[in-house]
Amino acid sequence: MKVKHIIIALAAALSVGLASCDDKLDIPKHGNMGGQDDFYKTDEQAMQAAASLYSSWSGNYYDWFFLKNLISDDAWTGGGSRGDNADYERLNEYTFDTDHGSIKTTYKNLYAIIYNANLIIEKVEPDTPVKKRVLAEAYFFRAWAHFELVTLWGTAPVVDHLLANGEYHQPNSTPEALWAIVESDLTTAIEMSALPSKADVNDKETTIRITLEAAQAMLGKAYLFQGKDADAAKMLDKVIDSKKYDLYRGELDMLHHAAANSCCESILEAQKRNDPEQTWSQFTMTYLMMGWRTALLNVGDLSQSFALGTYGFLNPKKDLYDAFVATEGVDGYRLKSTLRTYEQLRALKEDCIMDAEYFQGFQYINLRVMRYAEVLLLAAEAHIKGGSAAKAVEYVNIIRERARLTPLGSVTLEDIKNEKRLELELHPKS
Repeated sequence: MKVKHIIIALAAALSVGLASCDDKLDIPKHGNMGGQDDFYKTDEQAMQAAASLYSSWSGNYYDWFFLKNLISDDAWTGGGSRGDNADYERLNEYTFDTDHGSIKTTYKNLYAIIYNANLIIEKVEPDTPVKKRVLAEAYFFRAWAHFELVTLWGTAPVVDHLLANGEYHQPNSTPEALWAIVESDLTTAIEMSALPSKADVNDKETTIRITLEAAQAMLGKAYLFQGKDADAAKMLDKVIDSKKYDLYRGELDMLHHAAANSCCESILEAQKRNDPEQTWSQFTMTYLMMGWRTALLNVGDLSQSFALGTYGFLNPKKDLYDAFVATEGVDGYRLKSTLRTYEQLRALKEDCIMDAEYFQGFQYINLRVMRYAEVLLLAAEAHIKGGSAAKAVEYVNIIRERARLTPLGSVTLEDIKNEKRLELELHPKS
């Protein structure tokens, strides 16, 4: 009985103590942001959502880049020996199937971009200039992701809203439905009048995020891919006539280095920052998987020019080299700025955030997705198909002038395709 009374007494005392502490324990959790319905209310929260969207888009770059380049006609997988990276060899040789890692990851990442965009589109009210811009950016990126889906997969599902329980097994769509959402979203982004234009051709700050002209360029590209040549020419001419962009006029090979980040030619880039405190968040395998093998870089004064830690993938085919030579000769300026022999290698320490054995992975070179040269060549194609040869000649010769080539008096569609092939190499390849 004494034990029973003691237990009852302790329980009573404990209950009194807890009751007296209730008000002190009733505090919000640190970092508690609430649910989706509690968020997206302020400009700051909208900007956080935009940052997440940009992050999901830039995080997609690596697999997207290698998928699109290794299935092209111009690159070999490379590597140290056969089987060095079997998955990339499968891409390069078209022996892949539905379980391929890069294909699955790119597909998944594109829908992650769409999900982040849909969160903003459905949750953010356009009641301030900041929120309107974030919304316009969300429409842009949702369109960009669907563009990649229709051009790579053709019949991928359209996801135009946040999926509810039971909606996650979406059926395949049609190319027509995918193109429709691409056009609709880009048109919405443009017509919201929330995306800024650059102050002038040298404005590097505005181009860090999506501009009005970036949305117009993507819409023009979407029109062209569908054969809507007149619409494409009209939209792409708006970008050109804005005079907000130009070809990079420094040494051409520097276009592939950090010195040209957000330069006058940049339409759409994933941003990198030279910030030692955020080194690992800037890390990218893209540069490690390109260029010379590590063994070939153990020469010279590493503190001056060479970066260790590359794997030698994504090497150019001889057909590409021959196409350069046929157009501009063995000493062509653009050729030597794009395809490098060992003696011409120019890896710059100033591109790197930190000095470490594998610091080439810590380069802060922006990951370029679209540049002004592509806009000019897309517009040239649209005009030549639409019967406006003079515009096509003008735009092609702007590209050729920068490449130090003789201007053409007339151009054919094959001429434009050749210029695209040579000009739009995304990165220099050793």
